[in-house]
Amino acid sequence: MVSVRGLSHAYNSHQALAGVSFEVASGEIFGVLGPNGSGKSTLFRILSTLMAPASGSASIAGFDTVRSAASVRRNIGVVFQSQSLDRKLTAEENLMSQGRLFGFHGGALKARAAELLGRFHLADRRGDLVETLSGGLRRRLEVAKALLHQPSLLLMDEPSSGLDPAARRDLWLYIEQLSREQGMTVLLTTHILDEAERCSRLLLLHEGRIVAQGAPAELKARIGGDVVVLEVDSPEEAARRLQERFGVQVRLAAGAVRVETANGHRFVAEAVEALGGQVRSVALHKPTLEDVFLDETGASIHA
Repeated sequence: MVSVRGLSHAYNSHQALAGVSFEVASGEIFGVLGPNGSGKSTLFRILSTLMAPASGSASIAGFDTVRSAASVRRNIGVVFQSQSLDRKLTAEENLMSQGRLFGFHGGALKARAAELLGRFHLADRRGDLVETLSGGLRRRLEVAKALLHQPSLLLMDEPSSGLDPAARRDLWLYIEQLSREQGMTVLLTTHILDEAERCSRLLLLHEGRIVAQGAPAELKARIGGDVVVLEVDSPEEAARRLQERFGVQVRLAAGAVRVETANGHRFVAEAVEALGGQVRSVALHKPTLEDVFLDETGASIHA
């Protein structure tokens, strides 16, 4: 469904993308995970035909995003991070307006709008002005609008941005339903870890480069074991002592000491004993996508 080959793009001296390549199969929910400035927005703009890459290529449903941009647009529905709804129109009027842009009219358009309003539980709000809707309802309407012309790929830029946890959960129920029941292919960008966990596969992007790809469970399995995080008075000194005594690899992250180990519970007891009164707090957890990103880049996903 999506094929990206060697995409590179720069803004003056800033390299936004550097040789990015990946494939997305039909029916996948594919996530691009990375912090602000990682190149996600540039990639999204290229895939949505809003800009051409400096080098490399991207195709969607077999159409090149530069040479066949019009055909690509007919095959994609786009949900931007910033709102694209007309606040002074009703929910139904926004869908009707979108449909006319794609050549729908008359009874067929009205029926399609009604179908989408019903599917996204917006039928009882069809006559309400968008400016009166909550953030979660507006986001649902954005997705309905993107799907009106029945695209084969749904592109979403930070879909949960600005939503509270309940609205985010509801939105993801709709996304997963689209994938499960209609075979919709979804490609989204995100910096939210629990959103990334729900994707079929992930691409981790950092400073314009791919640092890892795979299913969330596969990526976390690269670490294995447990992750121990110790807050101590002197992180550099504590790291040196732990390396000398236990021969473990130690990372310093956010002013704390971080160690990956096969037996976290045993290591915690031994580390606290070795460091004595330096330890202020201890945390033990199984590997997360944050840990994967930190392992691959040395940086936090929230940087």
